[in-house]
Amino acid sequence: MTFTKSAVSGLAVLLLSSSAVLAETQLIVYTAIEAVDLDRYKQTFEAANPDIKINWVRDSTGVMTAKLLAEKNNPQADVVWGIAATSLLLLKGEGMLEAYAPAGVEKLDPKFVDSDTPPSWVGMDAYVAALCYNTVEAQKLGLTAPKSWKDLTKPEYRGHVVMPNPNSSGTGFLDVSAWIQTFGEEDAWKFMDGLHENIAAYTHSGSKPCKLAAAGETVIGVSFEFPGAKAKSSGAPIDIIFPQEGSGWEAEATAIIAGTANLEAAKKLVDWSVTKEANEMYNAGYAVLAYPGIAKPVENLPADVPAKMIKNDFEWAANSRAKILEEWKKRYDSKSEPKS
Repeated sequence: MTFTKSAVSGLAVLLLSSSAVLAETQLIVYTAIEAVDLDRYKQTFEAANPDIKINWVRDSTGVMTAKLLAEKNNPQADVVWGIAATSLLLLKGEGMLEAYAPAGVEKLDPKFVDSDTPPSWVGMDAYVAALCYNTVEAQKLGLTAPKSWKDLTKPEYRGHVVMPNPNSSGTGFLDVSAWIQTFGEEDAWKFMDGLHENIAAYTHSGSKPCKLAAAGETVIGVSFEFPGAKAKSSGAPIDIIFPQEGSGWEAEATAIIAGTANLEAAKKLVDWSVTKEANEMYNAGYAVLAYPGIAKPVENLPADVPAKMIKNDFEWAANSRAKILEEWKKRYDSKSEPKS
């Protein structure tokens, strides 16, 4: 059989194309990163690493944590990128993470890096608890803005507060663990009992309470600073309030799942996640970054967001997680939204 020159050329192109497809590594990446950010992270990383493709699996922190734990004996993910550090500490305790020190990790703020050498997880940024307060709806109802967490137990706010369920939302869990660390266990549960009286609903998303406040569907959304800043920039009539007792916070973090068949590609993703370039991208919404000295002010957020953050004991929060969530569910789950 003989081939024409054009047929040989076409066959060569086909074979090269097939080789390129076969050479691509498909990374399954579990995440709780806000959906609006996923495309730009994927595009930027893949442009620098054309042989690696990211396939996202996204849900809220609590849901992703439960999914990862359920898959412990048959892991489906290669990398976890953008899950709460307390969740990763939980996975670390189960032996589910591949320890790895990414290139440049020494440049990060140590509080954003696992304490072991090599670390099992590395941080990206911090999300910080804040209240989204709808000034228009509050004025209609004759309400005054809260200044503290404990103000939220005032009778005037009954039915006008929405917060995330800590069993499904990392934001909800950081709130509850921070209140226990700030007030002490007994006083924290008393505070949450009073807060529960004023709660209209517990959502299964950390950003949803702020979105509801921005839309005028509630007056106060217990949320975090990123969706508040974004909503205000879009013209929503909200104030972003950092309560005077201090705000709980959580590090969004990255880790490799132990046993991945795509270890080298996973390492490249983790390497990229700690770069200056990646941190500059995180800064589009988050005022506190793992990489010191590069954060620029975020529109509608104060310059001193780090000063609002409590001293957070991640190890304690991770070790106490199951007990806290069980107690919270027993007391307050009756007002949780139905799960979709």
